[in-house]
Order: sequence, then structure tokens, then C-alpha cells
Amino acid sequence: MTKQQKVGIVISNKMQKSVVVAVEYRYRHAVYSKTVIETKRYMAHDQSNSCNIGDEVLLEESRPLSKKKRWVVKNVLSTSVIK
Repeated sequence: MTKQQKVGIVISNKMQKSVVVAVEYRYRHAVYSKTVIETKRYMAHDQSNSCNIGDEVLLEESRPLSKKKRWVVKNVLSTSVIK
């Protein structure tokens, strides 16, 4: 069975070896036909502390690493321009 992967943007890196990643979902509302945007936050394990706020990262699911961490940062897709 393959592991799920998600692409999101790092919104917090204040913890050691952990980041919070926001993943955006877009879908069309059934009744109003308007595009709805939902954002979900995931805690992810960042072994090398290489992620900064604003980076676009690829997450991969893993075994539970702590109470809230079930994802691992696979790689950084693009870095943020703002420092």
C-alpha cells in the first residue's frame, strides 16, 4: 500500500525538528456552485530543521511520532523569498 502525500506551505517552525504545514483544499459547492477553500494544518517531522516559514514542502504519512505528528517532510519543493 502506498503512503499518502500532500503539498503545503510551512506556517510555523518554532519547534525543534517539527513544523506546522497548511494544506489548502479547493472544491465546488454542490448547491451554490461557488469554489470553497478549506485549509487544514498538519504537524510534520523535519529531521534536519531545514524548513523555513513560507517554504512549499511535500509531506508523506508515517507512523505516529507523537500525539499530533503523523507526517514527515519528504523534501522542500520551493523556498520562500521572504526571510
